[in-house]
Amino acid sequence: MTKDGLTQSLQLDVPVRGQYDVIVAGGGPAGCAAAIACAREGRNTLLIEGTTALGGMGTMGLVPAWCPFSDKEKLIYRGLAGEIFRRSRAQVPNAGPHDLDWVPINAEALKRIYDDMVEDAGVTVLFQSQVCGVQAQAGRAEAVMIQNKQGLSFYTARVFIDCTGDGDVAVMAGAGCEVGNPGGYVQPSTHCFTLGHVDTYAYEHVLGDRMRNYDLTDDCICLQLMRDPELDLIVDTHFCNSLVAPGTVGFNAGHIFELDSTDPVAVSRALMQGRRLAQQFLVGLKRYAPEAFANAYVAQTGPLMGIRESRRILCDYRLTVEDYLARRSFPDEIGRNSYYVDVHQNSSELQAVQEGTFIADNRFERYGKGESHGIPYRSLVPVGLENVLVAGRCIGSDSLINGSVRVMPPCLVTGEAAGIAAAMAWEMPTPNVHAVPVERLQEKLLGYGAYLHLDAE
Repeated sequence: MTKDGLTQSLQLDVPVRGQYDVIVAGGGPAGCAAAIACAREGRNTLLIEGTTALGGMGTMGLVPAWCPFSDKEKLIYRGLAGEIFRRSRAQVPNAGPHDLDWVPINAEALKRIYDDMVEDAGVTVLFQSQVCGVQAQAGRAEAVMIQNKQGLSFYTARVFIDCTGDGDVAVMAGAGCEVGNPGGYVQPSTHCFTLGHVDTYAYEHVLGDRMRNYDLTDDCICLQLMRDPELDLIVDTHFCNSLVAPGTVGFNAGHIFELDSTDPVAVSRALMQGRRLAQQFLVGLKRYAPEAFANAYVAQTGPLMGIRESRRILCDYRLTVEDYLARRSFPDEIGRNSYYVDVHQNSSELQAVQEGTFIADNRFERYGKGESHGIPYRSLVPVGLENVLVAGRCIGSDSLINGSVRVMPPCLVTGEAAGIAAAMAWEMPTPNVHAVPVERLQEKLLGYGAYLHLDAE
């Protein structure tokens, strides 16, 4: 520091520690699918993950159940998504071979599934490594800077895939982005947790529908928790829960509002608040549902905060809620999505709900049997960047449909497409993700078992 308190710039000598064909940043569902798909196409692929395990919200985030994999008739998230889902479902004793929707997750088993699949594909994985910079010029990324126990290092590649959820690589390389809804609000976050030593029989057969958070009646547990003045952190009825193993219930419950996931100080505070929130849920469940939870304890809180919304990268196509409502297909689509527009109430909306001036639930109709919309390749291609793709929740979209495409099944789908597209771009003399031949990409996806509608008007 100088005498006047201004920080002096430092000259750092950062070594290049590796060269790869393709680098994938972020080891959640999108990143795992992207890395597997790219390596399967023969590319030397590096997968960078900031935590100690792959899987993102399904593992380190402790989300207790998969969002639906069907369109109420058939499995529509196929290819790698379908394979990962089937392997995961097989590790849950209370899920059958025909269950497609809201199937519980065995987080430890899912970690191993991702480990095995990326290793079998030949992917190199770096855990506990955080992307902290991108070297780029003239719309081309050249290297990512990461920090880990070796200090700062550069890793170079010809093509990069941003699966960080927050669009970190794309933004550092110069991409534009949107954040939040037109009022500037992002969806609230949730710190998931599991309770152990739960009476399984009482949870399933005594409490039963009282544990639901839809079609609420006065005897629903979530209403009783919310109305208890001593449980001051429980301010609404967000209360998803699933039996993930005998005696163990996973909770995706409670909200932390206006969290900027790119602010490490705010995220640190939110994690501590999330742990306090989990304890309040335990106290409340012992009070209002002792049949199942009298002897329960907090077995674990998620190492990751559950971020629903942050940056959305400006891409060649901006997927919109109108596309959802029109059940739109696209000539360049790389997958289908049928999950509903799941936008959680922000703090302003919650206050309006409490005042009786706003109804946020079911703000858009849900799809009927067999209905879905396409996801175009262009929504994975950032404007102004030639060798960077995005996948997962940060793809090009408006804030409303982002509430639908942000969940794990479509993230797996966009990840696989991005991985194959990156491998195809690598083959060009000068990689250009905007110029990937989409028909060939679709042929490859179909060959790997993807589900597409190619009859767009």
